[in-house]
Amino acid sequence: MRDVIGEAAGKIWHYLDQNGEASVTKITTETGLGKNEVQRAIGWLLKEDKLSVETSGRAETLSLK
Repeated sequence: MRDVIGEAAGKIWHYLDQNGEASVTKITTETGLGKNEVQRAIGWLLKEDKLSVETSGRAETLSLK
């Protein structure tokens, strides 16, 4: 499980590096990762202090630090 989450975190990091900030929904759709994988990977990246999360209403936007 740890490897799966780590790989998902890598996909998200690379996606944001190439495309800039994005919503969780957009990342899920465009990376082909499942919702649970994305949420776990976000936690991983937050713990490593590599992500910024901005919330506006119900929407969350992620970007690299």
